[in-house]
Amino acid sequence: MSTETAEVAVEPTVADAVERARAAAGWWAGLGWDGRRRALLAWKRTLAARIDELADRIRAETGKPHGDAVLEVMLAVEHLDWAARNARRVLRRRKVPSGLLAANHAASVGYEPLGVIGVIGPWNYPVYTPLGSISYALAAGNAVVFKPSEHTPGVGRWLAAAWAEAVPQEHGPAVFQAVTGGGEVGAALCRAGVDKLAFTGSAATGRKVMAACAGTLTPVVVEAGGKDALIVAADADLDAAARAAAFGGFGNAGQTCAGVERVYVERPAYEPFLAKLGELARETRPGEEPDARYGRMTTPTQAAIVAAHIDDAIAKGGRAVVGGPGSVRPPFVDPVVLAEVPEDSLAVTEETFGPTVVVNPVRDLDEAVERANASRYGLAASVFTGSRRTAADLAGRLRAGAVSVNAVLGFAAVPALPFGGVGDSGFGRIHGADGLREFSRPKSVTRQRFTAPIDLLRLDRSPAALQRAAKLFRLRHAR
Repeated sequence: MSTETAEVAVEPTVADAVERARAAAGWWAGLGWDGRRRALLAWKRTLAARIDELADRIRAETGKPHGDAVLEVMLAVEHLDWAARNARRVLRRRKVPSGLLAANHAASVGYEPLGVIGVIGPWNYPVYTPLGSISYALAAGNAVVFKPSEHTPGVGRWLAAAWAEAVPQEHGPAVFQAVTGGGEVGAALCRAGVDKLAFTGSAATGRKVMAACAGTLTPVVVEAGGKDALIVAADADLDAAARAAAFGGFGNAGQTCAGVERVYVERPAYEPFLAKLGELARETRPGEEPDARYGRMTTPTQAAIVAAHIDDAIAKGGRAVVGGPGSVRPPFVDPVVLAEVPEDSLAVTEETFGPTVVVNPVRDLDEAVERANASRYGLAASVFTGSRRTAADLAGRLRAGAVSVNAVLGFAAVPALPFGGVGDSGFGRIHGADGLREFSRPKSVTRQRFTAPIDLLRLDRSPAALQRAAKLFRLRHAR
């Protein structure tokens, strides 16, 4: 399959795509666990075999280095593989305890497909992020209509064409389709009658998506960005912490929802950490070369947002340790390290989505947690410390959907872990067993095995039966 072939396919309208998906959803669900597993693994093999081709497409549309694009596909394929292989185990019908009052019943719960899932994907990770919804929705037995970002339409078409090639049966291509365009296409998908919609993007757009879906009571999963914090304890490995902060803050040009935008360092380690991070920042430069440390800002407007945050931080009393306003040279932004930035500045409160990191000292770890949790976002966080007890304590106190200890983004490569945020970072979960259930409908079934010795579920129950039941109830619950 060539890149050109992926681009010339006639795009169906949103309504047509959802109608086709609706017709194919029954066929897809009817394949059963084994049939869907085979199809998903065939798609996986296609993505893995053509990883360089897909990476080139990602690079062309996002500007990220080839190696970063390859890593993105690798992560996405790991999740696809996990979803395909674990859907039966997670979603199949299972027995549950009946309890005392229903001891004469057998009880079970199973998970059924919702039908058609709409997915609106972002441009910063145009394969890894949307496949976190697409893979799990397909594995759960749903058909999917995918609207990629208007900045990465070719990636979306490539994925759909690869699916059609891997699953060539009569209804196969309709099970996963891509519809491309701008916000109007996303709005149409929200109104198209899908059974659930998964959205990744800004909090502001997430609110619009929810409003559009409210008219049809379409449930949504929202991942709406973050302002993630890294906490560095005085006993941390500062070299490792600085490398992690540089990767989380500057990698992908800082365009990572769960990257590092804020760093809180205990005072004794503050100056040494700042010096180490500064050194790494000074030796890092973006570029168009395939082996550059990171690439350009993907969208034309993002550099202006980064510049505004840098200017505001400095105007409010922060200092630029590395870089500054001159680091913004569209479409590139050089690494920027800001220090002692007031907590009410844009660089601390708003998602910057650029290669800038704010580093502030704190008197102790309690203050670090307090500042980290003060954000209205809560997607992910990181902790660096030499104490396992301290790490566990901090991880438990941080208001975030995921926490990495002595690493950043550690959860991204673990398919069994659910991913999602709190607050303005959204709600719902993708990945892992929770991600499979997110795109399923639980169904409870009871079966009466024998007549209850004390039968209360009848209109003509006797007063004596109710008295005996109440006595047993008090013995069980009132002591």
